[in-house]
Amino acid sequence: MQKNIALSVVFGVIVSFTFAQKQDELGLRALGTPPNPKVKIAWNRYYTYDEVTNICRQIQKAYPDLVTMESIGKSYLGKDIWALTITDFKAGKPENKPAFYIDGNIHSNEVQGTEVALYTAWYLTENYKDVKFIKELLQEKTFYILPTINPDGRDDFLKNLNNANTPRSGLVPVDDDEDGLVDEDDFDDLNGDGEITLMRRKSKTGRYIPHPEDPRQMIMAKPGEPGEYELLGYEGLDNDGDGLVNEDRKGYYDPNRDWGWGWQPDYIQFGAYRYPFSLPESRAVANFVMKHPNIAGSQHYHNYGGMLLRGPGSEEDAFTFTPADIAIYDVLGKTGEKMIPGYKYLISYKDLYSTYGDFSNWMHAGRGVVSFVNELMTSYLLFDKKEGTNIGRFDNNEFYEFDKLLLFGDAFVEWKPYKHPNYGDIEIGGFKKNYVRNYPGFLIEQDAHRNMAFTLFHAYHTPKLEVIDVKSKPLGNGLTQITATITNMRLIPTHLAHDVKHKINPPDLITLKNENVVASMLMENADLNIGKEIKGFPPATVAVENIAGMATVKVRWIVRGNPKTYSIEINSAKGGLKTHTGNLQAE
Repeated sequence: MQKNIALSVVFGVIVSFTFAQKQDELGLRALGTPPNPKVKIAWNRYYTYDEVTNICRQIQKAYPDLVTMESIGKSYLGKDIWALTITDFKAGKPENKPAFYIDGNIHSNEVQGTEVALYTAWYLTENYKDVKFIKELLQEKTFYILPTINPDGRDDFLKNLNNANTPRSGLVPVDDDEDGLVDEDDFDDLNGDGEITLMRRKSKTGRYIPHPEDPRQMIMAKPGEPGEYELLGYEGLDNDGDGLVNEDRKGYYDPNRDWGWGWQPDYIQFGAYRYPFSLPESRAVANFVMKHPNIAGSQHYHNYGGMLLRGPGSEEDAFTFTPADIAIYDVLGKTGEKMIPGYKYLISYKDLYSTYGDFSNWMHAGRGVVSFVNELMTSYLLFDKKEGTNIGRFDNNEFYEFDKLLLFGDAFVEWKPYKHPNYGDIEIGGFKKNYVRNYPGFLIEQDAHRNMAFTLFHAYHTPKLEVIDVKSKPLGNGLTQITATITNMRLIPTHLAHDVKHKINPPDLITLKNENVVASMLMENADLNIGKEIKGFPPATVAVENIAGMATVKVRWIVRGNPKTYSIEINSAKGGLKTHTGNLQAE
């Protein structure tokens, strides 16, 4: 008996210990992170197109009530361009909710945009169950996430010989030097180390010297002082014999100069292709955006520089940003600076350079969408030194120091001699293609989360329309007056001022359902009974050109009879489609 009791106690202890161990096997949960995700992904590396496809499928399979996955078109080489639609489908159709658009990797060498977009999809789905903010966000909003909109270029950059800055484009063949040949001077890995780095040559007329503190780095000699080296560009050969090295790379165009707002040809805007939407990838994405007028906000992940960029892309387009619209961008952008240390909220053409035919400008000026470009990665992330942020960009000495102290030299190929058939005795070395522009592995998740958080803050402030007050008043002769107050509870209006002026999107329609409506009007001052009848619509429908952020509108109907309840439908392209019902209150 005592033996059995003892065994029971021991067994009970084992069971309790095992249960507790299962509950606590992950140790102390780190806040803000899914403790035991269904889809286990390492956020410290870059994924090929096939791996990206597989991750998207895993997320969709794990959360079928929150995610659908579709191909919206094909790339030049026939790869599917994947789009994830993420929302709580049980809380309404995705097309009936305000939507937020996210993409990454339009430039093939700016690879981490894909990982940030994927992280956003993963985080939304993994946290839906346990985080109230995420649950409510997916109940109210729809996210369209396109992890890579340049799949050909992504795989080319990841798998083939390239440097950090090339290619930016996809793989449409282009004869850059107009010698009748394409792709004939691609990069040559002269020393066979699997990297394309720089060539330098000792020269009495050179203007460069090794950095006195780190001889790996080339710096300009001071005026009046002799140089020691000349830089010859990235390693390669003149394969076509035209006297130029590496000039014909695959698809030497810029897919972010292919969009239908402010487009200019190549001789004005370097990198433009044949005409707006001349590339299959941009056509597919543009068609997707046009089919989803509920997109009210967008963020496009690029690199480099730690910037939250808004338009206009050029001074000529400044008229598309009114003071009212700028005020919205300012609130979002300045909050983003707090959320992502080292990042700066900037205006494209003023603080960077002019661009024509770029995607974000088309979204704002052509589609009425509040749109940012997130230029991922900044030297601030290296040592959290504000004075180093964005200084020098690609020749910042901090990158050499960071590589030495935190990456232990993994980012740099040491200079080694090589006999070049054209240049003679040279040395080859420099940073690898996956450094400076793109994060080191351990920084991917941190910056992905901060940028994702800014994106979700932006998405939260897309319109949220509610009917907050509906009152009735008998008028005599069998008529009743019904007055409704509709409020936008978020920062972003249903129509930007530029949208209102140019009528990009249709007006918001507010309809009293199931009543015999004699007349309707938009109230300019309900207290003084000043209203304006909106013509051209059925009597039960009031057309409103805009419902401003954090503001209200009042509408009024005159109906026959004495109704006790109401059913009001709000149909707004960017504010959603929903019906409110309730009991009428006496005025």
